Amino acid sequence: MGLTKSEIFTDKQNKLAQMMKALAHPARIAIIQYLVKSQACVCGDLVEELGLAQATISQHLKELKTAGLIQGTIEGTSVCYCIDPKVWNQYRSAFDTFFVSYVNKDKCC
Repeated sequence: MGLTKSEIFTDKQNKLAQMMKALAHPARIAIIQYLVKSQACVCGDLVEELGLAQATISQHLKELKTAGLIQGTIEGTSVCYCIDPKVWNQYRSAFDTFFVSYVNKDKCC
């Protein structure tokens, strides 16, 4: 397997790539959209809502939690998830900065 050579890129570039990787799966996008829509902690609804296996949902939740986008609280035998507002705002700011840097000057192919 090849090296990513991440050391040749800036810290900001590496961080942005890591953030984008956390969202780089349609199931994770669907999970985030559901949590945003729900505006509450969600425990067991995701399997029914998305139609994916519990193990698959758990793996995607783990990735989102590792990235910090969601947080989980234990309620009895369930773990309930919601958006972490602090990290959400960090993502928003990073993406805004990234996308705002392009200005279309109508001189491209």
